[in-house]
Amino acid sequence: MEKFGKSQPVRRKEDIRFLTGQGRYVDDIAPKNTAHAVFLRSPVAHGTITELDVGDAREASGVLAVLTHDDLIAAGLHAYMGGETVTNRDGSDGAKPLRPILAKTRVRHVGEAIAVVVAETVAAAKDAAEMIMVEFDDLPVHVALEVGGVAIHEEAPENLAYDYGRGDEAAVEAAIAAAAHVVTNRVYDNRVIVNAMENRAAFAQWEDGRCHVCFNGQGVWGMKSDLADVFKLPKETFRVTNPDVGGGFGMKAAPYPEYFVLAEAARVTGRPVRWASERTEAMLSDHAGRDLVSTCTLAFDADNKITAYKVDTISNLGAYNSNYGQPIQSELFEKVLMGTYDVQTTYLHVRGIYTNTTQVDAYRGAGRPEAIFALERTMDQAARELGVDPVELRRINFIKPDQFPYRSATGELYDVGEFDRVFTRGLGEADVDGFPARKAASEAAGKLRGLGICYYIESILGDRDEWAEVEFTPEGRVNLYVGTQSNGQGHETVMTQFLADQTGIPATLIDIVQGDSDRIAKGGGTGGSRSVTTQNNATLKTVEKVIADLSAFLEAELGGTVSFDDEQFRVAGTNEAPTMLEAVEMARAKGRKDLTDWRVQGEIEGRSYPNGVHLAEVEIDPDTGRVAVVKYDVTDDFGNLINPMLVEGQVHGGVAQGIGQALTEMCVIDEDGQLVTASFMDYGMPRADDMPFIKFTTEPVPSTANVMGMKGCGEAGTVGALAAVANAVMDALWPLGVREIDMPFTSEKVWAAIRDAKRAAA
Repeated sequence: MEKFGKSQPVRRKEDIRFLTGQGRYVDDIAPKNTAHAVFLRSPVAHGTITELDVGDAREASGVLAVLTHDDLIAAGLHAYMGGETVTNRDGSDGAKPLRPILAKTRVRHVGEAIAVVVAETVAAAKDAAEMIMVEFDDLPVHVALEVGGVAIHEEAPENLAYDYGRGDEAAVEAAIAAAAHVVTNRVYDNRVIVNAMENRAAFAQWEDGRCHVCFNGQGVWGMKSDLADVFKLPKETFRVTNPDVGGGFGMKAAPYPEYFVLAEAARVTGRPVRWASERTEAMLSDHAGRDLVSTCTLAFDADNKITAYKVDTISNLGAYNSNYGQPIQSELFEKVLMGTYDVQTTYLHVRGIYTNTTQVDAYRGAGRPEAIFALERTMDQAARELGVDPVELRRINFIKPDQFPYRSATGELYDVGEFDRVFTRGLGEADVDGFPARKAASEAAGKLRGLGICYYIESILGDRDEWAEVEFTPEGRVNLYVGTQSNGQGHETVMTQFLADQTGIPATLIDIVQGDSDRIAKGGGTGGSRSVTTQNNATLKTVEKVIADLSAFLEAELGGTVSFDDEQFRVAGTNEAPTMLEAVEMARAKGRKDLTDWRVQGEIEGRSYPNGVHLAEVEIDPDTGRVAVVKYDVTDDFGNLINPMLVEGQVHGGVAQGIGQALTEMCVIDEDGQLVTASFMDYGMPRADDMPFIKFTTEPVPSTANVMGMKGCGEAGTVGALAAVANAVMDALWPLGVREIDMPFTSEKVWAAIRDAKRAAA
């Protein structure tokens, strides 16, 4: 039987086509006779449009159409994108300004789309775009993370988008006042650009009264609904697809203005229209990440047990509300607010600020990495100030196994956890006992060495339900239709592997179908580390239905009780043992088409909570300030795994992203709102020599919230890496008198901190 073994490190099936140039990305599959779109973008961060003349551009050679906001309105479109809000502390709604798909009378960030030129070639479209006459009256720019300044939106006169609070503020203040020890730490989470391997791209085509929009996103159903709203047409008018996608990590989950404009341009021209972002254009127009400052306060009793935790965060929202991320991220901050620690009194305060920096931030205020980063930085600060071993401080405060299920101060119900067990395994794998010797060796070589710890927890689920469809084709193949969307994580492999494990169907005969709103009626897309857990839960439910129906059929046909052993049906009292494929063909021969296709919805009972410990060791050259991550160990509790190799790859990628943000990445925007780091010559993407060998270990504690005992892993690497590396840097610099330093830890910044500390000591 050609079949995967359960929980085996199976190689990725999709890599064959990716590595041989057979991938089907947006630019590979655009229809023939496709016109090309180029967007005219604002060169200023804030201004009133006083003139917009597209006449010359419309007459230029090769130009098929030029569209502005007025053209969208004239065509009857609702030319605005939606935006979600958070309820303020006083019960009022947060600001919800309209966001024009193409700028109307005002621009609010550099790179905001003003017009689109559609032409026979990209070159012709670029030439015509330069002919557009556009003039601005400059307005004051607000890029600071603070309330005030000239209002970017009338709906937010102080540029305060929302003022959100959660928890018992009075109880927290009382606990702080009565505490034996209080530690406060300011934590800056620097702005980063996602920089997916494949830039955003899309094409649109109208045929027979329907519009097909293909874009490289993280799901299709939200885009389908948004297109219907903008065009004021039934949802059935639109088919939305995601082909192969070269990276996302949240940035590609949201809709973007370009996709709506392409659909209208295709309708106006009667031609398919395509667009692919260039790298600098992507840096200006993609959703950015992070960019927030948190002030965290921990209150301790005399035994170093945390009695209260308070966090006050101010976050950069960019120029507009998104219809993805803001309420979700605030909710997630709550769910992991105290992480793995047993604390019953917390208070969260998050203020979102509009700025003329970018259109919107992907992580808008608070999410998993932000919450854990702020907490674990403060835990390490507390250990230093209190003179306590950071390992023991965490152990004192862990939620204990006999406390589960555990209701957190924010109301979240953690189902299971053995944090000290995972922690102990991680400390052993990292050989923490050997750190003093490694530190001494570094010092003998003239280097500073630090050890950083981060114990993280995530809260994963996203949409609670997901659909799966299993279709047996007349050609003897099996299609598995899924509602999630791979961005390069290896979904095809792991979902094929799971179906093969449950059914005995050879993996070579299974095809994964994803990202097509015509072929898949509903799905939750991919985000929040949800895909494998929720999708395979739905697949499991579907397989259960397949087995039940085919067993009933075989009992009627062959007599005797029928059972299934994951490979074959067994008919009691006979030698009959058909495989699932053979059973389906028997049913097909009997005219039972109803026994060739099954579609079932699966629903997860509750969230699961992946957790684990990251331990980073850094060496710092005090003469140059260069920081090198020289040792990195991860021990994770992801519950039960389907494909450990894919999980390890996910962790490696996440750790690389976290190390990149910690050491090199910084989105720099000057006082005029101009993006200074708008190319790879200026933006510090991590290189191979910035990455250490990453040792990965699992210590599973199966979740009780789903029958498979899974917990998800997609974001875990980044969640732990930020704080682990930052804590390691502070551990190395603390003996010199350095008390505060913000990421990224560039050579210049670290060298200056060392210099200033030495001067202060002298």
